[in-house]
Amino acid sequence: YRQLHTKETRLSKFNQTEIKAMLGSYTKVLFIRDPFHRLIATFLQGMGINPSFSSFIQEVLDGGMHNSSMAWKPLVSLCKPCLIQYDYVVMFGFLRHELDHLLRRAGLPAGGLLPELTDSQVQSTYRWLAEQMFSELSAQQKKQLSHFYRWDLAAFLFPRSFLSE
Repeated sequence: YRQLHTKETRLSKFNQTEIKAMLGSYTKVLFIRDPFHRLIATFLQGMGINPSFSSFIQEVLDGGMHNSSMAWKPLVSLCKPCLIQYDYVVMFGFLRHELDHLLRRAGLPAGGLLPELTDSQVQSTYRWLAEQMFSELSAQQKKQLSHFYRWDLAAFLFPRSFLSE
């Protein structure tokens, strides 16, 4: 499908036949992350200019779906998992195990190519951080966040997500 490969990366620029041909010629991998953890990471990286996490969350909620940043927009609106049949879905926190499998599947040596990933340490740190930040939110904000990410929570299994509790 070389004639279809252009500098344009948005599938919406191609017709249905071209899209089907392109998607059929690739191994499709979707990397996902708990939406609440994505919000925490965005806030910590300074994209939220508000002084508190609660204020940042209110900014996200007030912006709604159409004005949301790619950093916290629901995954189903970005990746279209109902329309695109992904070959692999890899969840943040399980990267070491999943990437080893993907490399072996591609015929590459798994062990030496990846940096050391400490998934269990990352998971426990994020769990503690999420507990602290989730406690700052009002009951109304928690409810609104769960509603905002309802399709992500339905499409993907996020074990122990605060938004699904």
